[in-house]
Amino acid sequence: MKKVLVICGPTATGKTKLAIYLIKALSLDKRDLLGEIISVDSRQVYQKMDIGTGKDLPLGAKFTYPEDSLKKKKIGCYQISGVKIWGYDLVSPKEDFSVATYLRKTVPIIKNILSRDKMPVLVGGSGLYLKSLVDGILNVLVPRDNNLRRWLSDLSVSELFEKLAQLDSKKAASLNLSDRKNPRRLVRAIEVAQWRARNLGKKVSLVLPWDKDSDFLFIGLMAPLPVLKNRIKKRVIERLRVGFKKEVLELLRDGIDWSFHSMDTLGYKNIKNYLLGKMNKKEMIEDWVGDEFAYARRQMTWFKKDKRIIWFDISKGEWLKEVEKTVKNWYYS
Repeated sequence: MKKVLVICGPTATGKTKLAIYLIKALSLDKRDLLGEIISVDSRQVYQKMDIGTGKDLPLGAKFTYPEDSLKKKKIGCYQISGVKIWGYDLVSPKEDFSVATYLRKTVPIIKNILSRDKMPVLVGGSGLYLKSLVDGILNVLVPRDNNLRRWLSDLSVSELFEKLAQLDSKKAASLNLSDRKNPRRLVRAIEVAQWRARNLGKKVSLVLPWDKDSDFLFIGLMAPLPVLKNRIKKRVIERLRVGFKKEVLELLRDGIDWSFHSMDTLGYKNIKNYLLGKMNKKEMIEDWVGDEFAYARRQMTWFKKDKRIIWFDISKGEWLKEVEKTVKNWYYS
């Protein structure tokens, strides 16, 4: 039976740090570590975007290609404290990225890890990416249609919903009130419906790497909201201290302008008005912290729906011992 550890939860809770600790604890301090991390983060996939996305790479960390089969696909990893971390630096910031692209990149990684009898440790806070990788999501591999999206961009929300109802009345009827008012979700639903209409009988699917008897353990990290907001603020200030502004300026010099999807990322989009002289540093920090905190709350709303997750409050003194005990009991059972 293949063991798969999942560590999820909102931003700023120390998920990657915990993953590294647990892999070493489970390996009983042996040099041949039993697990490898796969980042489940929709922004850490971008090259040259290290500080703002929270990769927390040690000074001098190098991107390497230790597996020949993955090197051919230009997929490599970093090592932190001897633990391999995959899923960073998958694409250029100039490229669009989607759940489908993420799956095409990470499924081969996981198959490679399993083939070497190592345990995949999925770590991150991008709920949709995690769900697609663990459970699979219908239609996630239906490709984007940029021409269609440009045409739909001129339509109002009500017009988008009417268009969807014409193409797929069942899908339109199934949407809740929030989704009916969400133009991004309506556009995607229209895109899927139109693709299916044009490709009758054609299936688009990706075989996930899990066996039917794969044994998953879901660990969730959380904290009371005031504690979480304070951790977010400290992390924002630390990212600025270690050179986030320089990182953004280098991206701009390399031709990664504000119009790219990658730059519509927390931190990067917040520093924009500061660099343009439209707000001072204090205002920028408050803006960034507020957006990160709102994102953390949305993450909690998403993850709370998954009853497989065992939650641990990182503000409590014994939380780490409890997590380690839980994981060891599961792994060695």
